[in-house]
Amino acid sequence: MGSSTSGGKNQHRGGGLKRLVTLVTIGLAVAAVVKELRKPEEERTWNGKVAAVVPYDFRFPTVERAKERLWDPEAEHVVGPRVFGVGWAVNVGRVVAIVRAKLDV
Repeated sequence: MGSSTSGGKNQHRGGGLKRLVTLVTIGLAVAAVVKELRKPEEERTWNGKVAAVVPYDFRFPTVERAKERLWDPEAEHVVGPRVFGVGWAVNVGRVVAIVRAKLDV
């Protein structure tokens, strides 16, 4: 009986942070949608930044955009906008290029 109580406490510790991150993400997504809906219909791009920092992109994902954001070894940045949604994604292609360059030295 004691083990289930301690297990419950451990779940709450990590669960609180996870819940906070989820709520912030939902809040940013709602803010991004509201930002777009406040624009005249012909000016809506469904991509940009919310809170002047967090990127969002609600356009239908394409293979080209996925490759550009997730596998672009020539890009300057390791972290960039997500292919779809709110927040950032890791450009794995850039990470691999950096690791390869370090191994070749």
